[in-house]
Amino acid sequence: MTTITITTSTVILDNRRCTTEPTKHLDDNIHTLPIKEVYLALNTRPQGLIQIEAEERLKTHGRNVLREIKGKPLYLKFLENFTHLMAILLWVGGLAAFFARMPQLGAAVWMVNIINGAFSFWQEYRAEKATDALKRLLPTYTRALRDGEEKRVLAEELVPGDIILLAEGDSISADARLVQDAELRMDQSTLTGESRLARKSSDAIQGENLTSAELPNLIFAGTTVASGTGKAVVFATGMSTQFGKIANLTQSVGDDLSPLQKEMMTVTKLVTVFAVAVGVVFFILAATLAGITLAESFIFAIGMIVAFVPEGLLPTVTLALAMGTQRMARRHALIKKLSAVETLGCTTVICTDKTGTLTQNEMTVRELWVGGVQLSVTGTGYDPQGKIVQSDGEYSKDDLTQLLRGAALCNNSRLLPPNGESPRWSILGDPTEAALKVVARKSGMDLETEERLLTRLREIPFDSRRKRMSTVNALSGSKSEMIVFTKGAPREVLDLCARIQLNGNASSLDSNWRAQVITANDEYARNGLRILAVAYKVVSFPASTPLTSEVIERDLTFLGLIAMMDPPRPEVSTAVEKCHHAGIRVVMITGDYGLTAESIARKIGILHSEQPRIVTGVELDTMDDTALKEALKDEVLFARVAPEHKLRIVSTLQALGHVVAVTGDGVNDAPALKKADIGVAMGIVGTDVAKEAADMILTDDNFASIVNAVEEGRAVYDNIKKFTTYIFTSNTPEAVPFILFALSAARIPLALNVMHVLSIDLGTDMVPALALGAEPPEPGVMDRPPRNLNEHVVTRSLLLRAYVWLGMAQSLATMAAFYFMYWTNGYWGKWIDLPSSGALYQSATAMALAVVVTTQIGNLFAQRSERTSAFRFSLFNNRMLWVGIITELALVFIITYVPLFQNFVGTNSFPLINWLFLFAWTPVLLIADEIRKWVIRRRS
Repeated sequence: MTTITITTSTVILDNRRCTTEPTKHLDDNIHTLPIKEVYLALNTRPQGLIQIEAEERLKTHGRNVLREIKGKPLYLKFLENFTHLMAILLWVGGLAAFFARMPQLGAAVWMVNIINGAFSFWQEYRAEKATDALKRLLPTYTRALRDGEEKRVLAEELVPGDIILLAEGDSISADARLVQDAELRMDQSTLTGESRLARKSSDAIQGENLTSAELPNLIFAGTTVASGTGKAVVFATGMSTQFGKIANLTQSVGDDLSPLQKEMMTVTKLVTVFAVAVGVVFFILAATLAGITLAESFIFAIGMIVAFVPEGLLPTVTLALAMGTQRMARRHALIKKLSAVETLGCTTVICTDKTGTLTQNEMTVRELWVGGVQLSVTGTGYDPQGKIVQSDGEYSKDDLTQLLRGAALCNNSRLLPPNGESPRWSILGDPTEAALKVVARKSGMDLETEERLLTRLREIPFDSRRKRMSTVNALSGSKSEMIVFTKGAPREVLDLCARIQLNGNASSLDSNWRAQVITANDEYARNGLRILAVAYKVVSFPASTPLTSEVIERDLTFLGLIAMMDPPRPEVSTAVEKCHHAGIRVVMITGDYGLTAESIARKIGILHSEQPRIVTGVELDTMDDTALKEALKDEVLFARVAPEHKLRIVSTLQALGHVVAVTGDGVNDAPALKKADIGVAMGIVGTDVAKEAADMILTDDNFASIVNAVEEGRAVYDNIKKFTTYIFTSNTPEAVPFILFALSAARIPLALNVMHVLSIDLGTDMVPALALGAEPPEPGVMDRPPRNLNEHVVTRSLLLRAYVWLGMAQSLATMAAFYFMYWTNGYWGKWIDLPSSGALYQSATAMALAVVVTTQIGNLFAQRSERTSAFRFSLFNNRMLWVGIITELALVFIITYVPLFQNFVGTNSFPLINWLFLFAWTPVLLIADEIRKWVIRRRS
């Protein structure tokens, strides 16, 4: 243990001024000092600082506030959304269109950029709120001793050496060392994530292998006093507190790009390079072969670039992710960051806490041991519905009643029945004690009557040394006799007992009975149950007798054992099995003790090996990165961890190439939630800090909802591939007319111009593509491993399917429809030197545009699966498909027949009878893709 040197030459412990600053670096050893030395080390006194000292220390240490690390300015974050490669290309393309006197084209292209950039910025801006949430948890005022008097002091003006006063309900403003306590219990769930209350003591702690949160004589900023009173000396403020360290960790964790964002960058680069290369080539061809001017060749090249750049892809991806968030919300997962939707789909590891996520966060008595007989208790949670079931042997109901009476009366918790604020039974006080009252009610005991008949006279509170609590109650009907109830750790209580209750009588507690008690205790412990023993005695004390623990806690009669646990959620086992089946590893990281965590992990299927490795936070401190990587390759469970441990585990898993999802609910989880590829916060018990740092919030705090979200995430990625193929398919018929125009030296008229291309990319293709984005998960989506991050959306097979197989078929239909209009108007059999302007030409281009739409209808159904026949899917399980079809047909009708849009796009009407020819092409792409799928299935 580190020691410190205490300098006292200038410290006078009275009401005079202390001129020396507190000794530096006390965090590691302040808990080891006796109370007198605490005052000396912090250069203060029991009466507190005087005001002038506090002011001087405030100048030295700064205000007790959480400081924000200055990040990238907001305007730069805003501009980044408009300056990536695809955006720059579209800005240049729009500008060129304006110079070429095509303002409609320029405006349309720029509008795509503006909408995309604004939406992306808004999503990112909403996620940057974690530090604000941390600040809201710190109280504004606190009670402190200044100038020897109790004063109401601004929390931000607290300094090391201040004496703060504690009472039930108070929020703590700084880290402090207790110097006085009276039955003090703290709610540290914001820091530890564990719901049980922490009992506190002002005694010095020597040689204990405990984490900082487990030290009983330290209290921390952001926690609250659950019960009792106390006095403490501040030793850390602001960013030096545990809270401040978490804030610093949270802010220092950078925002990494999600797998989808990286993939979209790759797609953008590939498409941009390809489109620009095609544009350059055809600029040269147009200028040399087509015999047109350089200005016309430039506009032609812009048209080629526009044809090969899928302008609708990014907005479609964005809207598809938004629809994915809506589907996830219906399955109890709220998504804050759009890119997180797809990230879930490639998750390889889920790091989950235990309490409240895998378990119900409601302590429940499961087993009782009375007179050598084991009893089981049914029901879960705090609802007193259930019964006590005999497992083996005969037992005395009187013995059971006395056991449960002692457990319920040696107790400070309260059960609250359902009311207007809560539809379920809830509690006030320690969850362990509440569980004891619940099982007493299950036995039929009237707790209110028992408390009235056996009035409490005295309480000896639990402390970490004695490991027990005792009460002295007035015995009903007796003026002199009292009954003592003691509950606590089984071995400690057993050592105080001389007798055991058997069939209503006190029998000698011989070595055989002691061995039976220890055996039962060890068996419950191996099963991860938390065990309490209960004992009692009836006594008569003279009025002058001091009712101390030494007096009342001896010569007791042993009543039995009560074993409890926070039960796993019933649906979690199935969810964990589903994860393993899908190739997703589940790692438990908890602040609870190892044996308890191991038991729960085994029950729900996280652990399977005979002797899994259990690594504690203390062990983690001694492990280097190489050792931790080796540990993570095997089945491992992490227990009693601190925030920096959780962050390190997540970082190490990412270094091993994993995509990591992390669950959390407390302030302590915020750094890991932000570092993770997908941070998952609890919506019911989660703190605001955890929710702000996370990418996803579970509205039911249920692990099974994460698995459902993973399934939706995988479906989103599949759907992105589906509508990417759908969008890319129409790029080929958009480009072929330009190619034919150039290669024929402009003798084949341009079947589709740039405005027609944009009408498809930003108009008719958008809603059908979104319909594919709304496709439900395909059967078997969770039967395959997570996708390899080296696997891209745009693959060779996707390009061949879209551009070559389906694209060429659609190009044939496009040119056929274009020529059909000429041939039915007196140009039969003629292929070149057709009119390239005028009403007939515009009608022919309208036909070409319309056939792209009708063939895309067949393509829409073809894209519902890459391998499975489209005829195996229901036509009505995705109504958006029909909305998409109606929308694209309506748009092409408007473009063809409404004069305003005819002038804007450059089309003209054609006879309605021609639609029969156009719809005849509808099944072509569907049939072509069914042939491809059949061949693939035959090969595999």
